[in-house]
Amino acid sequence: MKILKFGGTSVANSQNILLVENIVKKESLQGRTVVVVSALHGVTDHLIKAAEYASQKNENYLQLIKNIEEKHLILVKELIPVLDQSSWLSFVKKHFNDLEDLYNSIFVLGEFTLRIKDKIASYGEFLSSNIIAARFQTQGLDCLWMNSAELIRTDSSFTNAKVYFDSTENNLKKYFNENQNQIIICPGFIARDEKNNMTTLGRGGSDYTASIIAAALQAEELQIWTDVSGMMTADPRLASHAKPIAEISYHEAMELSHFGAKVLYPPSIQPVMIKNIDLKIKNTFDPDARGTLVSHHLAASENDEKPIAVGISNMSAIALLTLEGSGMVGIPGISAKLFQCLSHEKINIILITQGSSEHSITIAINEKDIFYAENAINSSFADDINLKRVTPVKIESGLSIIALVGENMKSRSGVSAKMFGCLGNNGINIRAIAQGSSERNISIVISETDAKKTVNILHEEFFESEIKQIHLYICGTGNVGSKLIQQIYNQNQYLREHFLINLRIAGLSNSRHMIFSDHGINQEEYSEWKEQGEEASAQKFAEEIISRNLRNSVFVDVTASSKIPEVYESLLKRSITIVACNKIAASSDFETYKTLKNTARNHRCNFYFETNVGAGLPVIGTISDLIKSGDKITSIQAVLSGTLNFVFNNYDGSRTFSEVVAQAQKEGYTEPDPRLDLSGTDVARKILILAREAGYPLQFEEIENTGFLPEECMQGSVEDFYKKLTEYEDHFKNLFNESRKAGKILKYTAEFKNGKANVGLQHVAPESDLFHLYGKDNIVIFKTLRYSEQPLVVKGAGAGAEVTASGVFADIMRSI
Repeated sequence: MKILKFGGTSVANSQNILLVENIVKKESLQGRTVVVVSALHGVTDHLIKAAEYASQKNENYLQLIKNIEEKHLILVKELIPVLDQSSWLSFVKKHFNDLEDLYNSIFVLGEFTLRIKDKIASYGEFLSSNIIAARFQTQGLDCLWMNSAELIRTDSSFTNAKVYFDSTENNLKKYFNENQNQIIICPGFIARDEKNNMTTLGRGGSDYTASIIAAALQAEELQIWTDVSGMMTADPRLASHAKPIAEISYHEAMELSHFGAKVLYPPSIQPVMIKNIDLKIKNTFDPDARGTLVSHHLAASENDEKPIAVGISNMSAIALLTLEGSGMVGIPGISAKLFQCLSHEKINIILITQGSSEHSITIAINEKDIFYAENAINSSFADDINLKRVTPVKIESGLSIIALVGENMKSRSGVSAKMFGCLGNNGINIRAIAQGSSERNISIVISETDAKKTVNILHEEFFESEIKQIHLYICGTGNVGSKLIQQIYNQNQYLREHFLINLRIAGLSNSRHMIFSDHGINQEEYSEWKEQGEEASAQKFAEEIISRNLRNSVFVDVTASSKIPEVYESLLKRSITIVACNKIAASSDFETYKTLKNTARNHRCNFYFETNVGAGLPVIGTISDLIKSGDKITSIQAVLSGTLNFVFNNYDGSRTFSEVVAQAQKEGYTEPDPRLDLSGTDVARKILILAREAGYPLQFEEIENTGFLPEECMQGSVEDFYKKLTEYEDHFKNLFNESRKAGKILKYTAEFKNGKANVGLQHVAPESDLFHLYGKDNIVIFKTLRYSEQPLVVKGAGAGAEVTASGVFADIMRSI
């Protein structure tokens, strides 16, 4: 014998009921079948809503009843053949007349008790099951309607009655011995107490009815038919990559359902779990889908191929209540007193955690119970509060519980470390932690605003290890930014296939517009975004990133703006990694620089700026490796401006200095205002950054900058600048000739030694390592305690949009 339960969505209308009919026909061919049905979708809620209206003297209850009645009359007309309709239409009308009398009494008395609530709520299942049984009978099926309310006996705890299992089992066995029909159809959710009053079985009551019947009859299998294809690894509304769980143990199912998985409710599992009856969760609208098997056979295994966890569940609208005080230490009965006062108020405790010092106890409850819980606890501990032994209960609301569940967690080491590590790396603040003694779940309490992010982080870590999603927010889409974006689009398929990483551009901004997409901005959208984006600012861009709160977020600054670094700290505090081509932050006041570095470290994220010096060259990374390995940098000598190196390598007196600078700007080697490069300010910032990364607390003002441009060249517009360069051509030619006569060449160099730094134009001899440096190349020469005689040299292309973009790309990959 099999027990099949169909939920409200499965019997929402005649079309769905025909699907149910086909499923039942197929199952009944294999043996006797019991079909337990819920009320039509939404009917129970509307029945109760109408009663609430009536108790409030709101006559809208009459229209609501009429709507519910009409829904059932339509169902009869669509399911029952015309010749058989009359009696069933009368059946529906008679019961709605009875219902209307009940509502009228509520309206007159203004009273809506729990006992009346159960009586009214019972009509939904009673009517749906009768109509479906009538439909099956008219189709020639050997079908009988069974009034499960007459057989399932409970106490008088209305709306959540407790079942008397012994008498219920005897009633059911007797009924099924006396009635041998192939198909038995009955209502779920409803029962009767010892005084024959109607009672209901609470949340998930129809599932519970099916489980009670299955256990009493020692059924072969219980099937729960719903609108999803089984239990999922996470709530698909939060985790888009959630997938059905093929097999799960009863204990795992209990843990998931306790912490919010709504496909099953904990009481529904208990009767069949005790009797070792397999339970299947199936999809009415996709009956061929495998669904989920919940079985007593599935236990923990030390087999490494078995998954560590089976699912993640979540509960929202949670509050934490903390009772603490020195008077609790070593005093027996405190916990019992706390739980007793909450039990008296019928408040369900979802999670408990207590410090080993016994100084405090923290519990999680539903937010709707805060008022009653606070009053109950403070009243119960009034004497202790007055004597300062404990403090009044502390309350935090707006929280969620996330539970990671799996039998195999107890046989694997490092599960907690993996869980908390990935959450910490994404800036999730955990308010409370609990782990059951069975070690089947680890539960955490977090801010409700972090719930979606947390579920996705854990789902990716434990169920989607094949692909890691990285959300990029790119600020700056000019020369370097556009090259970077194109490189990401071009390389992403390769990264997915070979490194299991998917780079998703979730936000773009320039100085005028910004656009966001949690699912990623594709190439087509990128080509049109400037016309569609909203008005941009650094602050608005950062605020939007923080509010979206996506996992594995990386902020990429490929601007030269002084405004963008102002938002770095707020992003780092939310554990959002920053990759910066922009040199402003790392070369700002030393305290600001240290604050950003410390903030990144404290919030378990990264602040990378390799392209601040040498574009794509591994200069800062090399310093980091030297320092980490215990070496000490004693001096740095470098050519750090690809722009200036290009200019002086190409200026030979055959063309004017102005023409060479214009060529450098045209080929993308200078800033829009070339004076930023030619003034030496950029080089000064770079040697400052290298000195700081080497461990020296240098300020920008301490760097000696010997300029070579006449003062007049630094005034006015860019156009004025080029005119002045032409006017001062003799000055530049004299510099060149003086160097050539000495057998040397001009290089704009930077040097750090003995704690001091300087930058300026130098005459470089052929024997110098700086001499053979061509085009836009950079060179950095490190002397260290280990590299004291033969220096460590880093040399290569130090300018250009492509190489700078590739350096930023490398930092992005380093941050993952």
